Amino acid sequence: MNKGARGFRGVVGESKWARLLELGVPRVHGPRVPLLRQGDPGTTVLVLLSGRVKVFGTEPDGGRLLLALRGAGDLLGEIAARSASRRTATVETIDRCTVSVVPAERFNAFLEEHNGQAALADYSLSKLSQTVPYQVELVHFSPERKIARLLLEVVALADDAVADRYRVPFSQQELANSLGVVRSTISQHLLRLKDSGALRQDHGHLVVADPGLLRAFAGL
Repeated sequence: MNKGARGFRGVVGESKWARLLELGVPRVHGPRVPLLRQGDPGTTVLVLLSGRVKVFGTEPDGGRLLLALRGAGDLLGEIAARSASRRTATVETIDRCTVSVVPAERFNAFLEEHNGQAALADYSLSKLSQTVPYQVELVHFSPERKIARLLLEVVALADDAVADRYRVPFSQQELANSLGVVRSTISQHLLRLKDSGALRQDHGHLVVADPGLLRAFAGL
């Protein structure tokens, strides 16, 4: 495992990661662009090279439940591609993102050629271990703790392509939608976090001013 990288890149190492990139076509997408849609067939795998994305499930009433955040080094849509099934979630860009689009058959051949099934299993397990606790947090944690943890996670996933890693890339309404609470609740707790010095407002944008203090609010 490459300790200097994260996600699937960290699991397979640089030489296999480079080989995987050769199998795809690079694409650049702006913020708030759907990359994968829930219900679509899993015909491709996206290799995330830079930027951050959010993964969410769409409910029958049109609501959206945030499932996870992903960053550079991650794979997107690999489970549906492996099983030739339909996608179980929608993936949308947070920042300007660069991805490599790999056809499912090439991705599966890559795994066979490089004995990558074990690596993919390890990677999938690590993603599951991140997603399940996050969903538990949505049920059992206070709104303040939910907000703090979400902001810390999105900041931690910022890479060198993000101009200001401490700038929060979500509006108050997006935070409310992501966490399943009303906007007034978000506003109330953001005000408290700003008054404490954990967050600040900069030219209309929310910024993490004190990560250590925010971690305390997150219970970490």
